[in-house]
Amino acid sequence: MNGKQAGRRLEKLPISKWHWQIFLLIGFGLQINGFLNSSGSSILADLVDQGWSNNYFNAMFSSAMMAGFFLGSLIGGSLGDKVGRKKAYQLSILCFATFALLAAASPNIWFLIFCRGAMGIGMGSGIVIGYASFTEFFPANVRGKWSARLSLIGNCSPLIAALVSFLVIPRLGWRWVFLLGGFASFVILLFVSVYLDESPRWCFENNRIEQGEKILSKVVKKIEKEKNITLVFEEKDLELSKAAPVKTTFKEFFKGDLGIRTIVASTVLIAMNISLYTITVWIPTIFVNSGIDISKSLLMTTLIMTGAPLGVFVSTLIVDKFPRKWFGVILIGLISVLGYVYSIQTEENRIIVIGTVLVFVLYIFNSFSSAVYAPEIWPTKVKMRGSGIANSIGRIVAICTPYAIAWLLTNYGVQAVFLALGFALGLCALILARFGIETRKKSIEEIENTSIKKTKNHHLAMAEINKSKEKHL
Repeated sequence: MNGKQAGRRLEKLPISKWHWQIFLLIGFGLQINGFLNSSGSSILADLVDQGWSNNYFNAMFSSAMMAGFFLGSLIGGSLGDKVGRKKAYQLSILCFATFALLAAASPNIWFLIFCRGAMGIGMGSGIVIGYASFTEFFPANVRGKWSARLSLIGNCSPLIAALVSFLVIPRLGWRWVFLLGGFASFVILLFVSVYLDESPRWCFENNRIEQGEKILSKVVKKIEKEKNITLVFEEKDLELSKAAPVKTTFKEFFKGDLGIRTIVASTVLIAMNISLYTITVWIPTIFVNSGIDISKSLLMTTLIMTGAPLGVFVSTLIVDKFPRKWFGVILIGLISVLGYVYSIQTEENRIIVIGTVLVFVLYIFNSFSSAVYAPEIWPTKVKMRGSGIANSIGRIVAICTPYAIAWLLTNYGVQAVFLALGFALGLCALILARFGIETRKKSIEEIENTSIKKTKNHHLAMAEINKSKEKHL
């Protein structure tokens, strides 16, 4: 069996307990990852109350995590392609689990900031590895729906983190949030180590043919027994490729076919980061600056944010029904328009209604971009590194965006913020419309060849034109 045969078999497998097992193992890893991430704001509030922190240390705490996310995206991408999806995911969980427990024992704020940055490395790599590896297990006709479901699990973490922090911090203190997160991380690490299979596609891509065949054979037997069926596969391309894998250098991600994929993946993640940060993080501040008192501001924010889980849930129902490329373009355009309409509202009920719709659309796009489209456009052999590079570019933008928003908000007001956001999103939509790769209901192998075929067709067309010119002359 070779890589193409393995891909065909994975595409023909009916959804089974094995798929659910992968979904839950990766999903709960991402859930705990998100819990540790989202609990930061509540922990900072307690640190300030206890005199451990101030605005300066709060900024360092947040910046350390973002820097960790940036490094983790790159490190996790490299590890995932080099040592395998499973081992890389284990290492990412081990990293944030260990430093969560160390953070709980912090003797001072400086050590806590260091632990937060190190946790960020594990969390950043875990996000890249989790979402990208997930796309290699599911058939093309349902891959988008299941990737969106994975995002739904991850996007429940802010609510869970807020609830746990509310119950735990006033009674036991902030250290217990890290203890609970670290303990839960080690539990899921144990389950991942025992029950998660390596990606067969990665095995065949890296000439681990025996390992890949063993995994596929085991899975096929399990599914046949579970469904009481006999799976029959067409055997083609019988030759086994044992050539050493061709190493892809870092530079190659910024030229040719891979360069286009880097542009496309980075664009959707940049659009997601700038809109998510601008709309969700700054909503309470914008309300207060508009003259709304803090208690009403927090209540309005809570009502508006109910659109988030609804948006992610709806994405699981519709993401596979529309062409990926144009679905993304339309969502970016909607966010841009709704953002400006939202910014000019003055009546509170309209602010809440339009704001909820805006957040609803934003989280459909969040699920589409981070869980579905950006991870699935990469060839298997460079999937982790490609996803890692694109995510790191998105993180850089997320680090820079707050300063631009603060400047615009201070000097030009709320509408200027959303006009600038609309302009940036419009540019992202144009780039996606021009260079986007269609992936809906295409296997990983078909997606891998999409741009290559375009390039070959272009060269063939040019050759025909040149021959025609020569004959004419």
